[in-house]
Amino acid sequence: MTGLDPGVAARLKRNEAGLVPAVVQQHDTGEVLMLGWMDDEALHRTLTTGRATYWSRSRGEYWVKGETSGHVQHVKEVRLDCDGDTLLVKVDQTDVACHTGDRTCFDADLLLAT
Repeated sequence: MTGLDPGVAARLKRNEAGLVPAVVQQHDTGEVLMLGWMDDEALHRTLTTGRATYWSRSRGEYWVKGETSGHVQHVKEVRLDCDGDTLLVKVDQTDVACHTGDRTCFDADLLLAT
C-alpha cells in the first residue's frame, strides 16, 4: 500500500506495468538529464524525501538516484502533465546524471538539428 495522496494517484495514467515516465530536468538551466520510471510508491518516496526515487524495470526494484554513485538528485519540483501520463522532475543534479558518466543521457546521438 502506497502513501501517495489519493488525489494525485487518481490523476496518474499509468502504463500496463503501473508506471509513469519521469522526465528529469536540471531546475535552474532547463537541461534535460534523463528519463526514469515511477510507480505510486516511487513518486511518494520522491515527494516525501526530496530525493529522486525510481523503479528499475531491469532490476525490478526501487533505486534512489545517487545512493551508490554519489550523483544525487535533490528534487526541487515535481509536475504532472495535462494528460496525467508524464511527470516532470526538476532537480539539482550532483555531478553526472547518466550511468555512462555523461552529464545527460541525451548527448550521445544527435538525430536532427535545424
